[in-house]
Amino acid sequence: MTLHRSGRLYLSGLPARLTPHEVRTHAFDARRSGVDPDQVREFQARVADELTELHRRVRVLAQENDRLKRALRDWQAMHARECRPPNDGHW
Repeated sequence: MTLHRSGRLYLSGLPARLTPHEVRTHAFDARRSGVDPDQVREFQARVADELTELHRRVRVLAQENDRLKRALRDWQAMHARECRPPNDGHW
């Protein structure tokens, strides 16, 4: 998974990203021995909540990353203007 510059996630050759909605609404085939549907739904809700939080954290970290990159570029531009070689020659 890769983060695009806009802050949105995009994939490069990986399977499609799983969404919390898909986790909550996925239906399973019935089996003879089966499982407790209430437990399945409870587990799906927990996984979906975790996915929601992880997606939120990725967005927050991407925004912080962009902010730090801008701050670094600004600092570099300011520093480059202030620095002059002692003999005004080429670096």
